[in-house]
Amino acid sequence: MLAFVALSILIGALSQRITGMGFALVCSPIVVILLGPFDGVLVVNFSAVILSLLILPRVWKRIEWRAFAWLVIPAVLTIVPGSLLAAHLPGPVLQLGVGILVLLALTATLLITRANHVVAARPAAIMAGAASGFMNTAAGVGGPALSIYAVLTRWPQAKFAATLQPYFIVIGSVSLVSKIVFSGGELPQLDVVSWVVIIGALVSGFILGEVLNRHISHSVARTAVIIVAYIGGAVAVIEGALHLQL
Repeated sequence: MLAFVALSILIGALSQRITGMGFALVCSPIVVILLGPFDGVLVVNFSAVILSLLILPRVWKRIEWRAFAWLVIPAVLTIVPGSLLAAHLPGPVLQLGVGILVLLALTATLLITRANHVVAARPAAIMAGAASGFMNTAAGVGGPALSIYAVLTRWPQAKFAATLQPYFIVIGSVSLVSKIVFSGGELPQLDVVSWVVIIGALVSGFILGEVLNRHISHSVARTAVIIVAYIGGAVAVIEGALHLQL
């Protein structure tokens, strides 16, 4: 089980270093299945914060701080209801919800990428940030709402990917703290060896992404992320539904 968790984290870290996002999309459904919905999302949130901290110095000069502020403030405000939901829903229901949110978010992202309409940046940022914050804390997946926003506002990819890193650091940290508080101080039931393996996989994926970033196109990496995320989301939905029937 730990080997599959580590592999999914490594692939997620690799995809995020190349495309700017994708870590949670790859990891969340698989880690939720293996560790359970509450522990799994906590591990994904923690790993996403560490990964973005590693990437941040590499993209610092391209960060758009004004856009960051318009996204992160509404995101932080919706983290509380998302944390309450994650802390009190039964495990199978939460797992089913994670899978459904991943599949819906991916589908919406693919449909929106074909849109020609351009929307006003600030109202869209408030809506995207709010949706992203809620989904990040409830399901560990905050990126798709921001991808939709980037497409609809024609945000350049390099600046979008750079600005996501401090955003993920803030909402990941707030999500972790709020969920631990609302769950009565509950932490993932993992031993020291498991944490070492998880962090090792995270750093390895980042280093591998540094090496491959010059050789793999963003479009190919993004397609691979979508395929893996769809598979993981579908499996999470199926397993969550089966547990509900038992």
